[in-house]
Amino acid sequence: MATSLPRRRFIQGSAVAAALAAAAACGSKDKGSSSSGSAASSGTFEGTGPITWVQGKDNSGGMVQKRIDQWNEENPDEQVTLIELSAEADQQRQSFINNAQTKSDAYDVISVDNVWVAEFAANQWIVELPKDELTAPDIIESVWNTGLYMDKLYAMPFATDSSIMYYRKDFLAEAGVEVPTTWEEVTAAIDAVRKVAGHENIGGFGGQFAKYEGLTCCASEFINTFGGSFVDDSGAVTINSPEAIEGLQFLMDGFKNGYIPTEALEWKEEDGRNAFEAGNLLFYRQWPYQYANNLEALGEEKFGVTALPSLSGNTFVPTLGGHNCGISAFSKNKATALKFVKWFTSAESEKYALETQTLAPITASLYEDSEMLAKFPYLPTLRESLDAAKGRPKAVAYGDVTAAIQDAFYPAIKQESTAEEAIAALETSLKAAIEG
Repeated sequence: MATSLPRRRFIQGSAVAAALAAAAACGSKDKGSSSSGSAASSGTFEGTGPITWVQGKDNSGGMVQKRIDQWNEENPDEQVTLIELSAEADQQRQSFINNAQTKSDAYDVISVDNVWVAEFAANQWIVELPKDELTAPDIIESVWNTGLYMDKLYAMPFATDSSIMYYRKDFLAEAGVEVPTTWEEVTAAIDAVRKVAGHENIGGFGGQFAKYEGLTCCASEFINTFGGSFVDDSGAVTINSPEAIEGLQFLMDGFKNGYIPTEALEWKEEDGRNAFEAGNLLFYRQWPYQYANNLEALGEEKFGVTALPSLSGNTFVPTLGGHNCGISAFSKNKATALKFVKWFTSAESEKYALETQTLAPITASLYEDSEMLAKFPYLPTLRESLDAAKGRPKAVAYGDVTAAIQDAFYPAIKQESTAEEAIAALETSLKAAIEG
């Protein structure tokens, strides 16, 4: 699937940057009747009519559909049908690839995880978008850059993401502990809460450590926080360093010492959220979308949000996440698709997504808006996390890269290999995936 690029599959510099699985095409077979056959695979924006918006499972209780209903009321001749895929990023990606490889017009506008942009663009599964028609002065630059491939815009951001720490405010109060800012304070808080009757076996610090994309995101944070890296700006593999080994060992020790629950080895986003809301977890590394769920399930008096803790004196480096709108190369109604992308990423839509789904907005102004700050007081913490965040390795063969990371790190956090062995094995695998 790779193309010929500098260092073969590596994307340099600024080039790049949550169910109905494998849903079938929505709408009638003639939905693209106003387009020519060639437009389905070209970068021209021709063809108007019904389209589909395809994303992962909507965990907001139908708020995405309500927003699409507004579009449909205003655009009766260009109806949008929501297709929800799996809640799991890996399965979403495979559904998109299957659709593209069969050149199906079932998917028109797709939700592209920012780390897939290079792969999807290089393989011509999504089309180049008109930069001048989509840019806005207050889009956060690092977020905008996630949609670029070879300095061309292929996927317009609609929600960014950076990890933050949710904590059980009620349990900390019972134990008489302050909100921690360092890992040492986190472990002390866990010990204190476990001394409170009824909380003896509470899980400490949770994250997404099942063997899937969440593991790549979480483990990368420990590597990056200790000053390690997977690759450098030129594309050379740099994972085998004392800093990377130290970061992985720190994560392994979190499991070994009982501060990261063993159950987290099987947790994806919603698994940990359920444990947190059920009172079985004290701290949870998670994405911003959880805030709305916690408000509904717990109420603001029982939980809080803060920055992730420093580790051995190192300021925590979160993983930059987020999703972008891409237009399928095989869509037959690309003019409508582009019109929808502009609407779905507009200031009004960004505010709607924040208010109804607590998705992190792409525009800097919303993080300083007094109305939004009154509703979501954690926004400054989230913005600081975004500013400190680091992206995952940028590679056209990203599927191979993330699989290599998971294959190396999962046995290590299960205490089945040493940090040194895991890092050495990953170095070999990354060189094969990135450098060819």
